[in-house]
Amino acid sequence: MRRHRLRQKLPATWAARLRWYGLPVLGVIITILATLRFSLLEPDPPANPDNICDIFREHPVWYDYARHSQDRWGTPIATQLAFVYYESSFRSHARPPRRQLLGFIPWLRPTTAYGYAQALDPAWGEYLAANGDGVSVVRTNMEYALDFVGWYNHLTRQETDIELYQPRELYLAYHEGRTGYRRQSYRAKPAIMSLAERVQNRAFRYDNQLKTCEQEFQCWRFYQFWPFCGDWQSR
Repeated sequence: MRRHRLRQKLPATWAARLRWYGLPVLGVIITILATLRFSLLEPDPPANPDNICDIFREHPVWYDYARHSQDRWGTPIATQLAFVYYESSFRSHARPPRRQLLGFIPWLRPTTAYGYAQALDPAWGEYLAANGDGVSVVRTNMEYALDFVGWYNHLTRQETDIELYQPRELYLAYHEGRTGYRRQSYRAKPAIMSLAERVQNRAFRYDNQLKTCEQEFQCWRFYQFWPFCGDWQSR
């Protein structure tokens, strides 16, 4: 008799648990799958990262993302791509290498930098708070990485005397943080100052290259056609 009652009780118990926990668990599973969809399936780095025309020919949607970020925040397309080149080499899941404990045991990473733009956890949290936190808004998605770069530089422009056409200064503030930039912490870091120079040189080179090919990417979708696609891109 007890066994019979137990058999009847078990299905009812599991049904109750399913009602209470089933939907939340299902929601978590869907969220994880959606996040993987938008993060693990990012494209490979471009074959020729030294030419912005070739980069956009290989990944034309990246032009749309960069153009939208430029229209929204003001940072030139070439500067955005130069930042990403030196931050992650266009690798979607880039992270700083782990430190080694006792010289050979993999240990903690030096920072929380992650993704195309190597955004740190605190800065990324501020970006999400200011611009919306959706399932697909991840650091491994080029669209949001470029928007993050534009957003960060926009705040830098507001809080410092740096103009958006000064990629060297923008990068110093990006790397050191705006507070560090105002304190000129970079002056004690020759390697960072040298890196900022390289970012600037690449930004200017990308900009000159883009002038020769940008029209290709303003009309690359099947529903875009001259002369309307240029206006559509700038909306």
